[in-house]
Amino acid sequence: MSDRDRIVELIPRLRRYARALSGGRGEADDLVQDTLARAFDKLHLWRPERDLRVWLFSVMHNLHVDQGRARRARPEVPMGGEALLAPASGGPGDVLERQRLIRALEWLPAPQKQVLLLVALEQLSYDEVARALGIPVGTVMSRLSRARATLRALLAGDGRAPTLEVVR
Repeated sequence: MSDRDRIVELIPRLRRYARALSGGRGEADDLVQDTLARAFDKLHLWRPERDLRVWLFSVMHNLHVDQGRARRARPEVPMGGEALLAPASGGPGDVLERQRLIRALEWLPAPQKQVLLLVALEQLSYDEVARALGIPVGTVMSRLSRARATLRALLAGDGRAPTLEVVR
């Protein structure tokens, strides 16, 4: 029997442990899925003399701890435009400003929008964004700078986005 088949056989036990760790069925299923993804990705690190079940539980436990830390470090924010339309202190003008921002974000080129949202909304560091997108840190910084400049111009209402200057 292959290692992968042995892992698949352990899924019911993983689900039971995940349910005990997380409490909810959906959270447990997510934890099992994350555990399996990490286990298959890191299977080369498992040593056959170790008990596979224990190793998988260790992977799951560490993932659960990491996810708990991440949840405490970053408060949950609704995804997409809803995050910008969430109720805030202020009047109708604030909602209109958020709607203008959402429309302006739609005008950004996808690479700039991705970087801007990962930095501003998800609060990732430049290094984390670079790793997530597979691009150099300098590219992250330039895309972020261009995205911010474009948003400023669009929100200022001058009707045109800044263009890149051609250097010869």
